[in-house]
Amino acid sequence: MQFHGIIPPVATPMKDDEELDLPRLRWFIDHLIGNGVHGVFVLGTNSEFCTLDDREKQEVIATAVAHVNGRVPVLAGTGAESTREVIRLTKMAEREGADGASIITPYFILPNQQEIFDHYRRIAESTRLPILLYNNPATCGGVKIDVGTLARLAEIPNIVGIKDSSGDLQNTAEYIRVAPDRFSVMIGRDTLIFYGLMAGARGAVPATGNVAPALVAEIYNRHRAGDLAGAKAAQDRLSPLRLALTLSTVPSGLKAALRMIGLPIGPCRSPVSDLPKDKEPQMRAALRTAGLLPSDS
Repeated sequence: MQFHGIIPPVATPMKDDEELDLPRLRWFIDHLIGNGVHGVFVLGTNSEFCTLDDREKQEVIATAVAHVNGRVPVLAGTGAESTREVIRLTKMAEREGADGASIITPYFILPNQQEIFDHYRRIAESTRLPILLYNNPATCGGVKIDVGTLARLAEIPNIVGIKDSSGDLQNTAEYIRVAPDRFSVMIGRDTLIFYGLMAGARGAVPATGNVAPALVAEIYNRHRAGDLAGAKAAQDRLSPLRLALTLSTVPSGLKAALRMIGLPIGPCRSPVSDLPKDKEPQMRAALRTAGLLPSDS
C-alpha cells in the first residue's frame, strides 16, 4: 500500500454522557467519504485516542472497518508509550481488519534516536500491516524522528510512510529527499498542505478534514490536476480554519466547528471542555472564509 490523498484523523463522536456514539461514527464516516476523502484514520490525536480504553478502541476500529466496507482504506492509530503496548494494539487492529496503522512516537518518555529506530523496527516485525510513522514533536515533548532515522526506517518493507506534523517544511523536504519512491511523506500541518504537495508530499492527514473535507480534498485534487492557482486558493480558504482550531484544547475547537455548521458529534471527554464563548466569533469567521457558513451568520 502507498498512502496518498486526504486521510483525516476522524473525530470520535460522543454522547452527552461522554460515552462512544457508534451510530454517529458510522454517519460521520459516510459524510467524510461522501465529501471526497481518500481514506479515514481512526484513533488519531484528534480522535481522542488517549482517552479511550482498550474495549472502546477495538469497537471504534471494528465499526469503522465494517462500515467503510472497502470504500477507502481505514488506518488505525495504535500509538502508546511502550513498544509492547504498541505491538499489542497493532495486532488488535490487524485482527479487526484495518488497512494500516499510524503510530506516533512515545509522548511522555524522551527516547533517543536509536531507541526510536528499535521501537518502530520491532513493531514492524510484529505485523503485516503497512505502518505510517507519525512525527509530532510539539505534542510529544520535543521527541522527533530525525531525518537520518527516517532514512533507516524507510528501508523496512512495511514501514511505508510518515505523517510529519513538525510544521517545518525543511524537515518535510528532507524526509522526501531521503525516502525511497515507494515511501509516502504526508503533511500533518494543515496550513502547509499545498506547499508540502509542491515539495513532493503524497497527501495530508488533516484535522480540518473533519470540518471541511471537500475543501481539503480540493487542494489535493486541484494540485494533481495541475491547477496550482486553484489549489493555492483552496489552501488560503482553509488555513484560517486550521489556525482557529488552536483556540481551545484539542479537539474541542474541531467539535465546536462541526456543531456550528450543523454537523454535531457531541462533546469531548473530560477534562477537555467546549470552545470558550468569547472565541466563537473567531471560529465563525474562519468557517465563513472556508465557505462553510454564510457571510451573514
